[in-house]
Amino acid sequence: MAKRKPKIRMRTYGIYTQWESNSRTLPKISEVTTQVNAVVDVEFGFIVNVTGGKNQELYYCIDHPGILDDQGKQRPPFDGIVYIKKNDWDFYLGDTIWEPIHDKLGNWHMWLELDGKVVAEKTFQLLAGED
Repeated sequence: MAKRKPKIRMRTYGIYTQWESNSRTLPKISEVTTQVNAVVDVEFGFIVNVTGGKNQELYYCIDHPGILDDQGKQRPPFDGIVYIKKNDWDFYLGDTIWEPIHDKLGNWHMWLELDGKVVAEKTFQLLAGED
């Protein structure tokens, strides 16, 4: 019997309420958009729902426009692997803005892969905002 493929559906994307990474509660959508004013603590990204994929690996990547580390060198994209925790699972992929803002401006490309195939992606344009 062939293994069924998980179904992945993007639920929301845009600007969200603040999110605590150790919380079980996902952030709430504030505005559906791909253009984000880059101000400190703005939270942006997307939420997907995965059905039928329990225990499978989901690769995530946030390719930022060139964030610098403490030595002034460009950081690599933020990436990693999460395991799908249950058969009806919501996952938030996102980030927030911190000082200095100038190296956060530009396109942030975020995506998820399952079995080497992109299953969800969105590009956010971070624009110089006003506090």
